[in-house]
Amino acid sequence: MLAGTLATFCLLVAASAQAGTVTVAVAANFAGPMARIAEGFAAATGHTVKTSAGPTGKFYSQIIQGAPFDLLIAADDATPKKLIADGHAVAGSNFTYAIGVLVLWSAQPAVVDDQGAVLASGRFNKLAVANPKLAPYGAAAMQVIQARSLTDAITPKLVTGESIAQTYQFVFTGNAELGFVALSQVVVPGKPVTGSHWRVPSNLYGEIRQDAVLLKNGAKNPAATALLDYLKSPAAKAVIQSHGYGG
Repeated sequence: MLAGTLATFCLLVAASAQAGTVTVAVAANFAGPMARIAEGFAAATGHTVKTSAGPTGKFYSQIIQGAPFDLLIAADDATPKKLIADGHAVAGSNFTYAIGVLVLWSAQPAVVDDQGAVLASGRFNKLAVANPKLAPYGAAAMQVIQARSLTDAITPKLVTGESIAQTYQFVFTGNAELGFVALSQVVVPGKPVTGSHWRVPSNLYGEIRQDAVLLKNGAKNPAATALLDYLKSPAAKAVIQSHGYGG
């Protein structure tokens, strides 16, 4: 019995000694799911995950300037590819972990209808979108507005967030009556969706393929490669799907 206890102790000590830290830049829309995934990953491996959430375009600028991130979990697939082409990420390490879903959302019930007709109604003062130059969800929002031929009518009412997280806050606090956000921000597993929302048909905007990629800084970090592999696991995929993502 004593021998078994000692053996277990030795295994725990060895696992602790091998545990590492991985630093992750994560797209703002994926911050919630990533927190849950990080918990499961830490429990399974002993590794620690440190995350910074923000707009993908801003992370690109930081990474090429030498920011010490090991992984980028982006809101698009173009940025990881560009980082590989620029020599800042490991070729062949990128893959799609989720398909983003865009919604028009209001924190108040009965404001947004199930066809998105409120956009053309004029019955709102402010519409929040993420910066389309930095955030793929913002670019998708502008595509929807254009597809509905509402650019001239809505442009004066736009409030632009630096990220999709700030865009959500504009709507949540009432600074904008409605806004385009990620479905994952309003879907909390086990809880009803608050307010009112319209799930935008996918034919109104380009597919939001969200890719992860191993950065050159994390190429020799076992914890980084382990987390990249964990993102492909059934446990991680279950979390991702429970937050409303496709793929």
